[in-house]
Amino acid sequence: MLAKPVAHASFTDAEILLRAGRVTAALDVLLSDSTPSVATLALTLECRLARGEMDLALLLGTKLTQRRGSDADDALAALACAELAAALGNDDDAVGLALTVGTDDLPWREHAALSMIRVGRRRDADRLATEQLALARAAGSTYSVARALRTTAAVCATVDHDAQLREALALARAGGYNRLAAQVATDLAGLQALTARDQGEAVALLREAEEYADVEDLWPLHTRVRRLLERLGETPKLPRTEAMARLTQTQLLICNLAATGSTNRAIGEHLGITVKAVEWHLSHAYKKLAIRGRNELHRVLRLP
Repeated sequence: MLAKPVAHASFTDAEILLRAGRVTAALDVLLSDSTPSVATLALTLECRLARGEMDLALLLGTKLTQRRGSDADDALAALACAELAAALGNDDDAVGLALTVGTDDLPWREHAALSMIRVGRRRDADRLATEQLALARAAGSTYSVARALRTTAAVCATVDHDAQLREALALARAGGYNRLAAQVATDLAGLQALTARDQGEAVALLREAEEYADVEDLWPLHTRVRRLLERLGETPKLPRTEAMARLTQTQLLICNLAATGSTNRAIGEHLGITVKAVEWHLSHAYKKLAIRGRNELHRVLRLP
């Protein structure tokens, strides 16, 4: 078994945040590290992929391939690069990289299995996913078990996929692993869409994942949720970043002032416009942001 690399405080804090699904906060912590380790770079790559920032992810992949160190560092770099290769659709490369990891401390079997299933290696994928689930259960890690259950549901033909995903979702929710919970909820909704089961539950699961993906700006997850909602005949919500882009500079300024407690009269006096004009701008901004009123501005604008 490989020795684990020494974890810096920033890495540990970021890993906790990422497991909790707070991708943006985790990324802020990681980027504050002026001398990032291989572990920090690998975790940053995971955040970039979650947000769909492929150009930045590719740069990190290049850095990781250039960093040689301990066996543990090499294993982390290989696993991160396997995840990148899979995201780029290079599943054969992803399998090759994952298989070089060779330590039970890292979930390389999950990554290998998910790419193997896409290149037709079903038997190998089934074996590795089953092994990873057994290892996770033996270790007693709720997070690892939930991840492994999600993987077996994706690649193992003989398991009860609905039951596996429901167990994974319950564990992820109980542990406060919001990103994992949103991913599993989307998987479960997709399964229900395919099997024509309870579509009401599927829509509810997707709306939950949609809200989370929007808050964290996770474009890959948001895109998958949107496609499933459309398949079920539902209208996806406009992502917050797209809605914000529709605001004029005046509307954005007025919304920020309103969200921080300024009255319409105070806003009008500050900008040299009438109260009616302030009301008009706010009304149009609410429609663009798909909110009901001033009390929702603070959340939408993500003010501290």
